[in-house]
Amino acid sequence: MGSEVCDSELEGELISRNIPPRQGSSRGSFAFSVFNIMHAIMGSGILGLAFAMANTGIIGFSVLLLMVAYFAAYSIHLLLELCQQSGLTSYEDLGFCAFKKTGKVMVIVAILIQNIGAMSSYLFIIKSELPAAIAGFLHNTQSGTPWYLNGQILLIISVICIILPLALIHKIEFLGYTSGLSILFMVYFTTVVVVKKWFIPCPLFNGTVDHVQNFSSDVCKPKFLQISYKSAYAIPTMAFSFLCHTSLLPIYCELQRPSKSKMQKVANIGIVLSFSVYMVSALFGYLTFYGSTTSSTLLFIYPGLFYLKISREPLKSLNKLGALGLLILGFLMGTIGLTLIILDWLHGTAT
Repeated sequence: MGSEVCDSELEGELISRNIPPRQGSSRGSFAFSVFNIMHAIMGSGILGLAFAMANTGIIGFSVLLLMVAYFAAYSIHLLLELCQQSGLTSYEDLGFCAFKKTGKVMVIVAILIQNIGAMSSYLFIIKSELPAAIAGFLHNTQSGTPWYLNGQILLIISVICIILPLALIHKIEFLGYTSGLSILFMVYFTTVVVVKKWFIPCPLFNGTVDHVQNFSSDVCKPKFLQISYKSAYAIPTMAFSFLCHTSLLPIYCELQRPSKSKMQKVANIGIVLSFSVYMVSALFGYLTFYGSTTSSTLLFIYPGLFYLKISREPLKSLNKLGALGLLILGFLMGTIGLTLIILDWLHGTAT
C-alpha cells in the first residue's frame, strides 16, 4: 500500500530492513495502550503547569490547555491518516516518504533532542529531590552524608537498575505495567497537591519581619486572567504538555487488532485523562502557592508538514487546511520558545 503514496525507493528500503507485518506484533491491550500514551504525555512538565497558570490566570490557562489538547488530538489524527494511506507505521519512514533521507534525519534529530531533554529533566529531579524524599522517611543519626542520601549515587543506581532495563525492552506491551505505576504516582502527586492546599498558609512565612511588612494582599488572590510579558513563558511549557507522538506509532503497531479508529480512541482517552490531571494539579498548585510558584516540532510541525507533502487529498480539503494551520502554529510556538531562550541567555550573561 505504501507504493501508492510513496515511491519505489522507500519501498525498497522497507523491504531491505525486513520490517515484520504490523499484525504480527499486535499484543498490547487497550488499557495498557492508554497507560502508555498517558505515560508518554505526562512527565516532569507537570511541575511547571502551576507556574504557567500563575502567568496566564485560571481562565487563560484553561483555554490554552484545552486548545493544545485539541491540536494534539488533531495532529494524532493526521498521523494515523498518513499511516492508513501509506501503510507506514514509523515516524522515520513518514519523514523518508515526505523528504527522502533529509526528512528521516529531521525526524531522528528532533526525537533525539526531545528525548535527551526529557531524560535530562528526569535525571535532574532524581539527583536533586530523591535524597530529600528519602531523608523525609528516615531519621539519620550518622555524621556526614550516608550513601543513600547522596544524589550522585542514587542517580547512578536509578540509571543502571531502572532506566537501562526499561530501555532494553523491545516490546512496548511490557511497559504497560510500569506506565500504569507511573500514572499512579502522578495521581498521588496530584492528590498531595490538593491536600496541601488546606494546610499551607499564604503567604509562606520565612521567619522575618520584612517578609510580613512587604506582603501584599493581592498575592494570595487568584487571578482569572493574567496578561503580561511573563505570559509568553507559559506558552512553551504548555505547547509540550501533550507531546506523545514519538510513542504513538510504536503503540499503534502493538495494539491488539489495530485500526485507526481504535488507536484514535486510545489517544483521545489518554489526552482527556491527562488533561484532567493537569488541570487539577495546576489549579491547586496555583491556589496553594499563587505567585511563589516557580518539543513544538514533533507536536505541530512534522505532522502538518508530512501530511501536506504525502497525502494526495486536494489542497483545499479539511485535513490539508488543518495540517497547514498546525504547521503555522508550530512555527509560531517554536519562534516564541527560541526567542525566550535567547532573551534569558542574554539577560543572564548581562547580569
